Amino acid sequence: MFNNTLKKDFKMLNETMEGYPLGYFDNAATTLKPQSVIQAISDYYEKYSVNIHRGDYDISFKVTDMVEKARDNMATFINAQSADEIIYTSGATEALNLVAMGYGLANLQEGDVILTTEAEHASNILPWFEVAKKTGAIIKYLPMDEEGKITDYTSLLTQDVKVVTMAHVSNVLGHINPVEDIIKKAHEVGAIVILDGAQSTPHLKIDVQALDVDFFAFSGHKMLGPTGIGVLYGKEKLLQELMPLKSGGGANARFNIFGEVVLKGSPAKFEAGTPHIAGILGFDAAITYLNEVGMDKIHAYELELRNYAYEALKKMDHITIYNPSAQSGIISFNVKGIFSQDVCAYLSKFGFALRAGNHCAKVLHEVIKTNDTCRLSLYLYNTKEEIDRFIEVIKDITLEKTIALYI
Repeated sequence: MFNNTLKKDFKMLNETMEGYPLGYFDNAATTLKPQSVIQAISDYYEKYSVNIHRGDYDISFKVTDMVEKARDNMATFINAQSADEIIYTSGATEALNLVAMGYGLANLQEGDVILTTEAEHASNILPWFEVAKKTGAIIKYLPMDEEGKITDYTSLLTQDVKVVTMAHVSNVLGHINPVEDIIKKAHEVGAIVILDGAQSTPHLKIDVQALDVDFFAFSGHKMLGPTGIGVLYGKEKLLQELMPLKSGGGANARFNIFGEVVLKGSPAKFEAGTPHIAGILGFDAAITYLNEVGMDKIHAYELELRNYAYEALKKMDHITIYNPSAQSGIISFNVKGIFSQDVCAYLSKFGFALRAGNHCAKVLHEVIKTNDTCRLSLYLYNTKEEIDRFIEVIKDITLEKTIALYI
């Protein structure tokens, strides 16, 4: 099992919590970092620690080259046509806001339809609420079944739909949405498609050209990289039209005292100011690590782990599972009669890190008929041994035991 070989790369997995070995099952929120990523960040601060693009000295030239090679590597990782289609952001949230504000406000008008789902993370729905208020556009939702799977999209993809924006993989339920067909049909009616790839890029092999997606956003910290760095991919033609969220040094070719500004092309016009250089280099190290392991292997292993955990959990009468047919490493569940946060607080006393709540998808409860869930999310360094230990703890949980935590 390749995960046991990889565990040595993650020093965090040697740590304990409440005296127990750490069972880290909160990977949908953020992932642990391999030593190669930590080293890349450290190397920048220890060996270089200079700014890029505008320094007329050797060290700056070298770091500039490192950053641009990282951009090339990122383009290859998701099969973008050009590195100029890769924009570095602070994360998927900024990337999604950039599209909503830079494209939506400029192109939508009263009566235009923004098509999305009730399972969206706040980062991919709140900006569109704002766009709708300011433009008069209408937000409509794709129908879903009680497990949160899309049941119909063809009938809603009409000529008045101008934007389709949705998660590639749900951060709560782990469903891989049928984005290939949705993109194809959306383009047939003249709509653009934005995918929130925060939960797909860490786990699946992504090919933006094969998908033919217009914009694609993801975060570094959910795929072994550092926090504070992410990517927006956009088709070159659309990036030419997209307006940046911020203005400043490095983004313009020239300006004068009359307020006349000429912006540079992509990606420079979107990256005003000093970039997160250490984050870019750390993210590049994460991409190298994932490539060496292999994205197809990662997905297959996660499914193996997920099915292993699911088969044990579904036998327990006190456990409700909300996504039994998900094809990713996420299991959303509740313990009957116990508040989800109390469940996770109890589990933490045995070394397990899980997330409880609505997971920033605050309208999904209307679909799955619960306000919050416990979310177990797996990654390449998790093991069946960890799951076995988790099952032993969760099978004996009671309301009385969770109450005892507060006494």
